[in-house]
Amino acid sequence: MPRVPLLLGVLAPAALLGQEGAGAELWRLAATTLAQPPALATGGAAGFWNPAQPATGERAAFGLEVVNTPSAVGASGVLFTARARVSPVGRVGIVYGRMSISDLVPTSLSPDPDGGTIPFYTQTVGASWSATRGASALGATFAYRTTTLDLEHSNRWTLDVGVRYGVTGTLTVAFATRSFSRFAASDAAQDLSAGIDYRVWRGAPWRGGAAASVHGRYGITLTRGFTQDHQFGAGFALGDLFATDLLLVREGSYSGARWRFVAGLGLVIGRYRLTLAENPGVAGVGALYRMGVEALFR
Repeated sequence: MPRVPLLLGVLAPAALLGQEGAGAELWRLAATTLAQPPALATGGAAGFWNPAQPATGERAAFGLEVVNTPSAVGASGVLFTARARVSPVGRVGIVYGRMSISDLVPTSLSPDPDGGTIPFYTQTVGASWSATRGASALGATFAYRTTTLDLEHSNRWTLDVGVRYGVTGTLTVAFATRSFSRFAASDAAQDLSAGIDYRVWRGAPWRGGAAASVHGRYGITLTRGFTQDHQFGAGFALGDLFATDLLLVREGSYSGARWRFVAGLGLVIGRYRLTLAENPGVAGVGALYRMGVEALFR
């Protein structure tokens, strides 16, 4: 039964909620590889999850991430962001993302395929803006999203906003919308996310070494038509050179809550930041991976 997770996780929402709900499930599948709560995600193509990214002093930046799932799910995707500093308005850029499922085949009265394939994908392209002032960051993304499932198509314009605020030197709060197009809590195609990051410790792990920090995080994602997700995370960073994160998620679903975790790793080499994250998966389906590279030009 290689397609059982696919049927339960993606095709069921398609039947219940339409093409927009099905497309949203593909984006949420990509989000299961985040090692930080979505509202707190930084670096790489994190502007896709929260357009309010902290300033790092760069003139321009490019982020590319690839999402890969096991063959039992058959999904893959790519996320791309680019931004440049434009005084005095802040940073402007573009975002692009695409998630798709391959090898879906039509059947009729028997389980044998009738031939051909069923296209199923969703993609987003848009323009982004962000600005920082002191400990605050504000961002917005105006985008056009399309979803195709077999012969059905749906399109919508979305306007997502994000906020990040450093309450103190150790406490940061963040909020972001995803695929927002109307004020409707029951809309299965859009999400709201919030997060809290608290720096538990900061210091040099050894004499003369770079400053390191340990963080505790909590996030919540809601407005999905069923119970919300709760994210509990921890992270360790060694200056700007190395970071590792772990996220434990209590995920809402159609049949009740379930638990999963994600581990992430980041390494800076020159102007490039390489990232790798793994979600080991549940029910023996297999692991999901996200690999990315970010280039910073100062």
